[in-house]
Amino acid sequence: MPIRNASSLPEALYSADSVRAIDRYLIDQQGVDGFELMQAAARAAFRQLLRHWPVPGSILVLCGAGNNGGDGYLVAANAHRHGIAARCIAVAPTGKLAGDALNALNRARAEGVSVEDIGELGEDGLEKHLSSATLVVDAMLGTGVTGSPREPFAGVIRRVNESGLPVLAVDLPSGLNATTGSSVGDVIQAKVTVTFIGAKAGLYTGAGAGVCGEVVFEALDTGHDISGSGQPPLARLQSWAQCKEQLPVRPFDAHKGRFGHVLVVAGDRGFGGAGIMAAEAASRAGAGLVTLATRPEHVTAALARCPSLMVHGLIHGSELPPLLARADVVVCGPGMGKLAWGQQMLQQVEQSGLPRVLDADALNLMAGRVPVVSDSHILTPHPGEAARLLGCDVADVEADRVSAARRLQTMLGGVVLLKGAGTVIASGSALPVIVPGGNPGLATGGMGDVLSGIAGALLAQLKDPQQATTMAAALHLAAADQAVQTYGYMGLTPTDVISALPKVLWEAEKVNSRDDQEAL
Repeated sequence: MPIRNASSLPEALYSADSVRAIDRYLIDQQGVDGFELMQAAARAAFRQLLRHWPVPGSILVLCGAGNNGGDGYLVAANAHRHGIAARCIAVAPTGKLAGDALNALNRARAEGVSVEDIGELGEDGLEKHLSSATLVVDAMLGTGVTGSPREPFAGVIRRVNESGLPVLAVDLPSGLNATTGSSVGDVIQAKVTVTFIGAKAGLYTGAGAGVCGEVVFEALDTGHDISGSGQPPLARLQSWAQCKEQLPVRPFDAHKGRFGHVLVVAGDRGFGGAGIMAAEAASRAGAGLVTLATRPEHVTAALARCPSLMVHGLIHGSELPPLLARADVVVCGPGMGKLAWGQQMLQQVEQSGLPRVLDADALNLMAGRVPVVSDSHILTPHPGEAARLLGCDVADVEADRVSAARRLQTMLGGVVLLKGAGTVIASGSALPVIVPGGNPGLATGGMGDVLSGIAGALLAQLKDPQQATTMAAALHLAAADQAVQTYGYMGLTPTDVISALPKVLWEAEKVNSRDDQEAL
């Protein structure tokens, strides 16, 4: 998901209920005029409209019945005042409007904006308006929607999406759950989403990561600190722009022993590439030493691909303890399989007590039994693996990714990194973290193996599992975004992401080194 000025995005992410409570706090307790707040939101949305579409042409604004609809009417009024053609379609009948939303409708009409109720358009009226428009502003359904949009909203959403017109979503795309990021039914596909007051968690994970387009946060400076509302955040947003500032600067007298020895246990027959990619990713992410324990038939390929690795071909789990004795961190699971070889390897890893990253088949082998997990362990399930561990369907996981990650963490301990659009990280009593970024090119086999190797390398260097997990997720996504500039989405491979790691890290190291020099 594109992110504008990621380093300045708010860290606190709220539920829909909390954002509505913050609105009430500002209006009821801090004396902020509700209509003034609505006008500020409309001005902010209109600014972003002009930023992204300097010559917008003809704007069609779709308005609902609540405050979200009121924002839309005022966006149209702003456009009309600036000489831009704008008309509104009331998807909720104007007769249902009250309070600030009604004031907004009246203001738009007073400015000369044409407002038509959708029931008066006729069978092909909406299509005619869409065909003459160059931009759609979505102000239909706000944060109060939790289920599937009803008619006429569902039909309007479908027609807008089918039109191919760019959409500016006001506060959130209609049909999206602002808390969970799920979409039960039809949801607007936005090019840009401008959100206000408090950043909504659902914009950054699940379906939200796919339908919001570029997310722009507008605080609407009211002169009041929203922390006084007493509303706790649901999660924290941590991008690579924020994480890279925590990347430690390496001293000139550094040696390999200071950056940890990562042992990757992976790659049963037919899956040798998984272990090789995880090990190479660990090396590229800064581990001082990397050993790969895999099937003997994969040794030659591993050394040919990455000769800096120490590679051992193992036939039985009893051969693993000497390698474990020399390691600081273990990455276990990529391509490991669920047969005897993988079971033996996981058993030895669990008995070692070492900090570890458990991925892929290690997680599948854990499903249905009591796992051996501690606070120093990192688990990196994708939604399918998470569903198996939780004993539910993938749809249940995706319906509320933050809740699913927290349930997994409560059940398994350690740090849980739930992969997918809008990575979610849960760690004990700490606030869950959502890591934005990434692109559709990540939707191919092997990307998770790369992530597990990065996580192992950072765990070996940083020692703090929660910090290492968050930084690993952010670095992985940043490298994918770097690589896609060369290879595009469809042709992106896991090794392209590995190759992009040094550039991403080098850019961060240059900034951090310069900051350190300036601090002297």
